[in-house]
Amino acid sequence: MVTVLDVRTAEVAPVLYRIPEAVQALGLSRSVVYDLIRAGRLRTVKEGRTRLVPASAITEYVALLEREAGVAR
Repeated sequence: MVTVLDVRTAEVAPVLYRIPEAVQALGLSRSVVYDLIRAGRLRTVKEGRTRLVPASAITEYVALLEREAGVAR
């Protein structure tokens, strides 16, 4: 996990998640997360051979789900 230090609170906040960490953060299965990545619904970046999910991509995906839920009502 790549992190950034917030000097005001001295807490470490994740900036990039490895796939298992993204799975845990989203509460979804590994295969569902990979399906979302393939479908373009969850953005990732690569550093070398490692695929990483930016924290902002997780936030964007949750916002997408909320928008879709609002349309469905």
